[in-house]
Amino acid sequence: MTPAEAGATPRRRTYDVLLNDIEADLRSGKIKVGDRLPGERTLAESYGISRASVREAIRILDAMGVLRSSVGSGPTSGAIIISDPSAGLSSALRLHVASSRLPVADIVETRILLETWTARTGAALSGGDEDLEQAARLLHAMDDPGIDRATFHELDARFHVALSSLAGNAVVATIMESLSGSIVGYVKGAMDAMEEWPDVLSALRAQHHGIFDAVEAHNGELAAWLLREHIEWFYRQAQEATAAQAAH
Repeated sequence: MTPAEAGATPRRRTYDVLLNDIEADLRSGKIKVGDRLPGERTLAESYGISRASVREAIRILDAMGVLRSSVGSGPTSGAIIISDPSAGLSSALRLHVASSRLPVADIVETRILLETWTARTGAALSGGDEDLEQAARLLHAMDDPGIDRATFHELDARFHVALSSLAGNAVVATIMESLSGSIVGYVKGAMDAMEEWPDVLSALRAQHHGIFDAVEAHNGELAAWLLREHIEWFYRQAQEATAAQAAH
């Protein structure tokens, strides 16, 4: 490799100009959440790029949770600016977990690190908070005697995100939601493999209620300790269930 090649900058992709311009417009406030982008033809002509490059940029921004695109024609077609930061992060993390580049154990350890912090912080700040009320509703829904595993898993994930949101840190809440989404397949598979599911379900419900009660009572240290115990306990159950399933 020649010195010139070693110092060469990556080749600029055609659609980067559109991505960079949308970023700049969002930062300046020229466009905002809820605004609709011009059509493909208009964007292609404005930036001097092909419609294929415009479509590629739109697909990337859609996957990142910046846009929601729709097909067809008329006033409801085209791409609308949204803000769903956890969508792109969760998808990327999930793929890297699937490839084993990001170990599930490391995801769990990171969840513990973040959730114990949010428990301490959120417990000190909570009081009639909308997120606490949402957590209470999810807790009640998980107590449904006829609940199935898939529904419980979905509510469980939302319960943890609601508690994490109490800390008031949007970045942490987004990362928490992304981490939860990154191992959704692993958790669902583990739950399906648990032969003693009724006993596991009973334990999870009791743990959730204990965590919620500690947060509601503004006891952050207890909430953090219970969260750590809860996450580590479930991860052990998941490991045992998946190992037993693989042995059959």
